[in-house]
Amino acid sequence: MAQSTETTDWVSRFADEVIEESERRAPGKPVVVASGLSPSGPIHLGNLREVMTPHLVADEIRRRGHQVRHLISWDDYDRYRKVPAGVAGVDESWAEHIGKPLTSVPAPKGSSYPNWAEHFKAAMVASLAELGVEFDGISQTAQYNAGAYREQILHAMRHRADIDAILDQYRTKKAPPKKQQQKPVDEAELEAAEGSGAAEEDDGSSGSAGYFPYKPYCGNCEKDLTTVTSYDDDTTELTYSCTACGFSETVRLNEFNRGKLVWKVDWPMRWAYEGVVFEPSGVDHSSPGSSFQVGGQIVGIFGGKQPIGPMYAFVGISGMAKMSSSRGGVPTPGDALKIMEPQILRWLYARRRPNQSFKIAFDQEIQRLYDEWDKLDAKVADGSALPADIAGHSRAVGTAAGELPKTPRPLPYRTLASVADITAGHADQALRILSELDPADPIGSLDEARPRYDKAEAWINTHVPADQRTIVRDEPDAELLKSLDEASQQSLRLLLDGLAEHWSLDGLTHLVYGVPKVQAGFSADATPKELPPEIKTAQRTFFALLYHLLVGRDTGPRLPTLLLAVGQERVRRLLGE
Repeated sequence: MAQSTETTDWVSRFADEVIEESERRAPGKPVVVASGLSPSGPIHLGNLREVMTPHLVADEIRRRGHQVRHLISWDDYDRYRKVPAGVAGVDESWAEHIGKPLTSVPAPKGSSYPNWAEHFKAAMVASLAELGVEFDGISQTAQYNAGAYREQILHAMRHRADIDAILDQYRTKKAPPKKQQQKPVDEAELEAAEGSGAAEEDDGSSGSAGYFPYKPYCGNCEKDLTTVTSYDDDTTELTYSCTACGFSETVRLNEFNRGKLVWKVDWPMRWAYEGVVFEPSGVDHSSPGSSFQVGGQIVGIFGGKQPIGPMYAFVGISGMAKMSSSRGGVPTPGDALKIMEPQILRWLYARRRPNQSFKIAFDQEIQRLYDEWDKLDAKVADGSALPADIAGHSRAVGTAAGELPKTPRPLPYRTLASVADITAGHADQALRILSELDPADPIGSLDEARPRYDKAEAWINTHVPADQRTIVRDEPDAELLKSLDEASQQSLRLLLDGLAEHWSLDGLTHLVYGVPKVQAGFSADATPKELPPEIKTAQRTFFALLYHLLVGRDTGPRLPTLLLAVGQERVRRLLGE
């Protein structure tokens, strides 16, 4: 089992608070932390913070030897609100299902899953498994259909006047008496909630019969466009009518399971039902009158307490413009895990406090991110990393259950990306180049560089535009070679003369940077401090010449990697030997 990473980082501070609060509320019982996800469409990387924040805290609590449950409530009994843009296999015909529970909506065309919710839930479950997130999943469809919340529903209906009084403190617009059948929806909150993945609902139905915090799904069309017209507390007889199809019926709520509490009542009910101690909330849920704030008052009606937990900030994307529009343009954890190892994605969420925003790189920044990670990895290994950085690293590489699978030979991501770019899917060529990076300790199989190599290859294939891909020349550029002045010809001769001796990644790095130094009368080993500024200009000019002769552009992959990829014989031919 992984050791405790108890330090002064944000995860440890929350773990201290949660353990103390749990002992105060439910001494001797497992600590309960929670997340909520709505599978109303692709569950994106912003939603992942809803899971990773309590996961990291729960994992720290486990490392300390405490029992803990991380609940993920799948809000799959929420209404289908709109047809998401850009989801493959979905067209406007899905609009006929608006108002039904997500589990009653067909999955996108071509899906093997039984309904809409299961289709989008499955992708997230797979990503969480790869990330090492341990959780107990709870389907709200299953809970409501099984009557798990029956007593809570009846209790809410008995106390509907108390709930209405709380909600009324926050309503910005009053309904006209006896005419409007629905209390107003806070549209701003609804839109923000859809952006964060947790769909807000209206407060409940209100009319001449009074306020009701419960919404039946229609027995005819399955939609929630219903209004409760009467309710009897003694018999629990409830009558509703559907504005979508005109259907009406009377049921006994003590045996009726086809409906749910409205969101602002449902969420605090679950806090009390599950005994949740810690649950974060997005910015959209933390403004005055939003569900988390209102829920803090409503939870008392159910005999519970509001969880402690931070407000979490926005997660942005760099390189978003290059994302495929077929997915709707909003990257998911699965999209990120195609191009980065789970440890890196975990680290991004672990190293920033929840109230700090950050970006996930799908563009060239991913190479710098990996460089930063590899430097941290080295510092942790040699004992020079700071305590908080050690904690973040530990939370990234594993959980209380043990370390996540890792790449045996973690070669630089930018090198692997360059190799994948140049070889265009030829595994034997990739292995040849990688085996020449370090002749003293050659790589014997691509598996040694996996899964990092596969992630880098996927990044090249999906996020680097075609016009930026590297295509090595088939034939020398005879015209350019013929036009070179004496200094340029000398620089090529110095490079070619040193190729055989320096044929390794480090050796070629030394060689290509050294040629302009030697030409200027300095040692190839001279440091930048020992050289005049014009040497940098000479190096840039030399590099541009090599790129033109090898790939016909001003820039390209790092030259040492490019030279290894092209191979000695072909390099000599293209450089005019």
